[in-house]
Order: sequence, then C-alpha cells, then structure tokens
Amino acid sequence: VEAKGEVAALADTINGMIDTLAVFAEQVTNVAREVGSEGKLGGQARVPGAAGTWRDLIENVNRLAANLTTQVRAIAEVATAVTKGDLTRSITVDTQGEVASLKDNINEMIRNLKDTTRKNTEQDWLKTHLARFTRMLQGHRDLVTVSRLILSELTPLVNAQQAAFYVADHRSGDSTLELLAGYAQRHSKSLPRKIAFGEGLVGQCAFEKKRIVLTSAPSDYIRISSALGSGAPVNIVILPVLFEGQVKAVIELASFSKFSEIHQTFLDQLTESIGVVLHTIAANMQTEYLLHQSQSLTAELQAQQEELKKTNDRLEQQALNLQKSEGLLKSKQDELRAANEQLQEKARQLSEQMHQVEFKNREIEQARAALEEKAEQLSLSSRYKSEFLANMSHELRTPLNSLLILARLLADNVGGNLTSKQVEFARTIHSSGAELLALINDILDLAKIESGTVTLNIATERFADVCDYVERTFRQVATDKALEFNVTVDPQLPAAMETDGKRLQQIITNLLSNAFKFTTRGSVSLRVAEARGGWTAGHPILEHAGQVVSLAVVDTGIGIPANKQRLIFEAFQQADGTTSREYGGTGLGLSISRELARLLGGEIRVASTPGQGSTFTLYLPLNYEATPELGREALAEPDPVLAARRAEQPAPLPVGEEVAHAMAPRAAQELAGRRVLVVDDDIRNVFALTSALEAHGMQVLHAESGKEGIELLKRTADIDLVLMDVMMPGLDGLDTMRIIRQLDGYQSLPIIAVTAKAMMGDRDKCLEAGATDYIAKPVNVDVLLATLWRTLPQEARLHG
Repeated sequence: VEAKGEVAALADTINGMIDTLAVFAEQVTNVAREVGSEGKLGGQARVPGAAGTWRDLIENVNRLAANLTTQVRAIAEVATAVTKGDLTRSITVDTQGEVASLKDNINEMIRNLKDTTRKNTEQDWLKTHLARFTRMLQGHRDLVTVSRLILSELTPLVNAQQAAFYVADHRSGDSTLELLAGYAQRHSKSLPRKIAFGEGLVGQCAFEKKRIVLTSAPSDYIRISSALGSGAPVNIVILPVLFEGQVKAVIELASFSKFSEIHQTFLDQLTESIGVVLHTIAANMQTEYLLHQSQSLTAELQAQQEELKKTNDRLEQQALNLQKSEGLLKSKQDELRAANEQLQEKARQLSEQMHQVEFKNREIEQARAALEEKAEQLSLSSRYKSEFLANMSHELRTPLNSLLILARLLADNVGGNLTSKQVEFARTIHSSGAELLALINDILDLAKIESGTVTLNIATERFADVCDYVERTFRQVATDKALEFNVTVDPQLPAAMETDGKRLQQIITNLLSNAFKFTTRGSVSLRVAEARGGWTAGHPILEHAGQVVSLAVVDTGIGIPANKQRLIFEAFQQADGTTSREYGGTGLGLSISRELARLLGGEIRVASTPGQGSTFTLYLPLNYEATPELGREALAEPDPVLAARRAEQPAPLPVGEEVAHAMAPRAAQELAGRRVLVVDDDIRNVFALTSALEAHGMQVLHAESGKEGIELLKRTADIDLVLMDVMMPGLDGLDTMRIIRQLDGYQSLPIIAVTAKAMMGDRDKCLEAGATDYIAKPVNVDVLLATLWRTLPQEARLHG
C-alpha cells in the first residue's frame, strides 16, 4: 500500500515492528527447540535493534535459558561425579520451584549413598579384620604368645599408642587379674602385676563386665613415649573379654585421638572372638594336663597289672609249694613236739638270764646317773672356774689400774718436781706393772683356751695388712738390737686369706718376740708362702684344704735342743728351765700360740739346731675350716639385742696403743676444759683417773655408785663424757647405763665402760647396755685420751 506522509512513516514503523517480531519469534523458537527438543543448553536469542519492551522481553528469555542451563549443567556435573564414585560433591546452584526440589532430592540421594557406602566400607573393614584376627589366633596354644600378638596387631589398628593385657585367674577364692603383656610400656615395673576384681578401673571393668571409656584424661594420667618425646593420651578404653558370661581377660588401650564408633564396635566384637580363643587355649591346656595325668595313670595301672600278674603267679607257685609242704608238715609235727620240750627248758634258762640282765641294767643305770652327776659337777666346776677367772681378773686389774695410771703420771713428771732418779723409779714401776698385766693376759688366754670359751672372728685378712703390722711392731726392735729384719710374701699367693686376723697377729707376735729375744746377732725374718707339705701327716684340716699357707719365723739365735723342742710348747716351760737361765719369760707364749693355731685349723712346727737358729712355721688353711672336735662352736653366737644395736650404729673398734700414742696430743688439746663424770666405787681408781684427767685440763666429777651417778647427772648441766665402772655394789654399771639411756636427752651422751673383767663377751655386754665404747683395766692413759676424744660428737671435736 502506497502511503505518503505520516501514514508512510506509520507504515514503516509497523513494518519494522513486524520484522523485529518475526526475528524475535524465530530466535525464541530456536532457543525453545534447542532446549526442549534437542537438549542443547547455552542457547541465546539475538534480535538486532530490539529496544524497549522487546529488548526486556528478549533479556528475560535469555535469562530464563541461562538459568536453566546453569542449573541443568550443575546437576549434570554432580551426577557425573557421583557415577564415578565421588560422593563428596553436592549441587550448590541456586534453584527454585520444582528444580529446587529436584536439587534437594539429588543431594539427599548423594548423602544417603555416601552414608551407605561409608557403612559398607566400615562393615567390610570390620569383617575383614575380624576374619584376619580369627585366622591369626587359630592354632596358638600359649597365652603369653597370644596376648602379645593381640596387642601388637590391635593397638596400631585402632590408632592406639599404648596397651596392656591382663588375664583373669579364678583358681583362688578371690578372682584376680594378672599382667600378661604390654605394648609401648616405658616402665613396665610401674604397671601393677596383679589387680583384684573391683580394684581400679581395670578391676571395675572386670567386675561389671562392661566396657569403660575415658575421654579427656588428665595430663598426669599416663605418658606415651618415643625416642623423640612423650605426651599424655586423651582417650582410654578398657574392654572385658568374656566367654559365656565369665571374664577371661581385660584389655586397656590408650590413644591420643578419640576411638571411633566403628573401632569401638570392632573392639566389642573382637573381644568375643578373643574370649573364645582364650577359652579354647585354657581348655586345651586342661585337656593336655588331663591327658598327661591319664597317660601317667594308664602307665601306673599297667605296671600294677603286671605286678598283680606276677603276684598271682607267685601265689599259684606258693599254693603248689604249700601242697608239697603239707606232707612235710605232718612229718615235722613230731619233730616240733620234741623241740617244744627243748624250748620250754630253754625258756626257763632264758628267764633266769633276763633276771640277770635286769640286774646288770640297774647297775648300768646307776653308773649312768653317777656319770651325769660327774658331768654336772664338771660343768659347774667349769662355770666356777670362769667366774673365778673373771673375778680374779677384776681383783688383779683394779689395783694395777691405779698403779699404772699413777706411775705413768709420775714418769711423765708434768710438774717437773721429781728428780731423774724418781722418774726412773716411776718408769720401773710402770714397766713392771705392764709386765704383770701381760702375764695376767697370757694366763687368762690360756685358761679361756683350755675351757673352750675362745671366740673366733673369721674374716678376710690381707697379707699386706699382716706385713704392715709386723713392720710397725718389730722394725724398731730390730734396729735397737742391730739385727737384720726381713718380711717377704710369695707373689704367687692370693691377696688375702680367711681367718681370725687378731689371733693370727697374736701368734706371729709371740713367735717374732721369741725370735728377737733369743737372737743377739744375725737376722730375723718372716716368710709367707704357699705350703705343699711339712705339717703332721694325717692332719684332719690341712690334709684336705684346697691351699695351705705357711708363715715361717726364721732366726739365727741360740737354737733349741731336739729333746726340748716338744717341751717348749707346754705351759710355763722353756728350753732352759734352770734357776740360772739367761732369758726371762713365763713360757706361756708358745703354748697359747699352739692352741690358737689348732683353733684356726692349723698347727705350728719347729726345726732348730743349737747355736745356729730356729724356724717356727705356722701352717694354716687359706680358707678357714672349723676343727672337727670344735666345729663352729668356736664362733660366738650373736646376741639378738646386741646385733640390733650394732645394725643401728656399729660399735667402734678399740684404739691400739700405737695409734693412741699418736692421737694423744691432739686429743688432750681438744679435751681440755671438758667436764667428765667418773662413776666408780673404788677410791683408788677414782684418784688415779681424776689425776690423769685433771693433768690434761679436764674437770672431773665423781660418784661412788650408779644411783649417785644418775642423780649427779640429772643435777649437773654440761657433762660432756661419762666414765662408768662396770662392777659396783647395788646398781652395777650395766644397769646404770641402761637407766641413763632411757632418760630424756641422754641417748647420745658419750659413755665409756671401764671394767677390770677381760672375759669373753664383756665388751658386747657393755655395748648392749648402752656404752659408746669400752676400756679394759688397767687403763693406758694415751688409750683413755684417744677413746674419750673419739667418742665426742664430730661437731664437738671440731669446735672443742
């Protein structure tokens, strides 16, 4: 239609709209066809020149297509991932309406599929490892091996780092759990080896038969360690192992992480299998035990059957023999009848003999009673002898004590008011008293040996110590007499021997003293070596000893005639027993030495030529063996009270005179000003001790009885030391010391027991009563000072 003007413009506009609408319709149709029919996504409508409402309409169509494309592609992408096994994906695109429902349904389906897959995986894991443990535990017959195998496999499987395996023991009345195996236990000793049911968490788990789980355990509960460090577990699980309701074991596991549900389920099911295995092992062990018993009983029964068969055979043979014997028996009856008449006559004679035997028995019984009475009298005599010796020791030593102390004080001439002649007199008195004391000691030693009351203290004695003692004791003697003196030890000998060192020194001292006494020129030597022979043939100890040591004292002295060599070993005997003899002495030394050598399991042999010298050889076993006639009776039985006291504080050894002489100056210096209480009923001893102590600057208090001493101790402060006489009338020194030790504040007060008794056990009795130390009368002043100083407390010695 031809138009002009505004109509033409309107026609152009309408035609343009029609063209745009045609293009729009075509584009929308294409997009709809691609999405709806062909399944192509991502298509867009393109209408060139569209504006206004048409453009908005085109944009809405394109937005609809784009949203649909995005949603469908997102769903397709997730669906593709799920089909490939990736269950971690989900549809996250924004949707509405039915597409949103579709998205939610697909996501829910993925979650359900994921849970199902996880559960299937866990079940597969559970069944796989249960089956593996079942196979692994089959055939085992030892509980220890099974428990270790379970922990080594189970602990890392459930992500645990430490474990313990306890097996139940129902054999006694109270059921208990015993530790059988552990895993990664750093200190196995810290684990309890046995736990009662109901004791601790492990025992409670066994008691309740229920699993116990701990979460957030405290840091000090337990430590899991490796070479690089350690840490505290967070979670603990304790599992009962049951079989038909009975507890077979308990397993405890510790982990840094929480135990998952599948792990806990696995542990619950595994404990059932373990219970079956443990029951099977126990049943097998019981079966084996019963089988062994059955086999033993079967063998025993077979042996009994064989024995029974043999018995039956013997009975059958005896029956045959009996039948044969019946005929003989009849013929013997006549003979027996005649024999009976003879027996009756013999019975009459026997009756007469029995009366005679009874008479003899009565005589023997009377003789035995007489012997017992004699033995009792002998025992009483021995006891009286011991008491006499003890009292005689006291009566002799008490005056000697005052004599020696006062003579020593006079000889020291501290005040310088005595002439040299008077000092020499005092020294002579002191020397004579010392010789008298040595004689008393020798007599007491000999008496103790003869009465069998010698105490041996067997210990390890080093040969080097013996040589040192000999050098210290006799080197100056050799120098004074201008004699050559040698001490040699065979280097092939062991370093030490087992014997009584004090008695060994006593024997050597006696032998060397005699050698120096009877040697005026030449030499004296001590030779220690291993001996292969030389002792008396058939000696009960030396003949059977593993090694024998010889200690030979060789001198070039006057020698001993052959006819006097046996005599010199008798008490109070010397080779020269005339009134004009040149050498002094009591003749007790060799007698004592011979008996001491016998007690030590050896003997002394002598070889001598007059004018050339003598060799006295002491043979001893390297390791002490009791003499057959004495056995170990020579060793004193330990007093239990004394042993307990020594266990708390060992008793000090007596101070030797040589050591005391060296310690005396320092002791006197540090003891000056000390307050000493002397408890003694004998005024002679009090005077002597007081004089000696005051001469060295000490203050002395005196009590004449034990009771007075206790009262004086209570009234007087700052008493540093107590000298306690043992033998006093009324309350003696032993009971006095016991009372003092029970007083408050006097448990550590130094108390030195002073006694004139020198018998066996006196020192031990004093120490048991509470004495700090012990001194025998007569008292050597240097020994007294050294002992007083030594008993002071350490701080008092340093700051005295």
